[in-house]
Formats: sequence, C-alpha cells, structure tokens
Amino acid sequence: MPKQKTHKGARARFHVTGTGKLLRRKQMSSHLRRKKPKKVRRTFDRKIPVAKSMVKNIKRLIPHSL
Repeated sequence: MPKQKTHKGARARFHVTGTGKLLRRKQMSSHLRRKKPKKVRRTFDRKIPVAKSMVKNIKRLIPHSL
C-alpha cells in the first residue's frame, strides 16, 4: 500500500489546534478590503472553526498533522 501524502493546498488553508480542532480563515478577506467596514475587516484576522460536515474530508487530506 502506498504512503499517505499530505495535500499541500489543504495544509496551507487549514490549521490544526493542539486539541485537534480544525480552523480556517474567512473568505473575501483580501480583495477590495478597503471598501469593507472596519468591524468586518477585524473579523478577517481571526480564524474560525471548520464545519462539522467537512472535518472528516479535511482530516483525510492532512493525515500527518493530527
């Protein structure tokens, strides 16, 4: 059986916490940012948890970071 490879795109987009939770960045955070309200721009700096329905698929893409 071949080795499991890490999906490099998924590795760049998702962050695994010490407790095993998956975090992601918000969308729409870079293009035309100046037009967006200050409150919205502040929320772009935080990472938010991945939806529970997607966790299994993402963990399959990044097996060695768990």
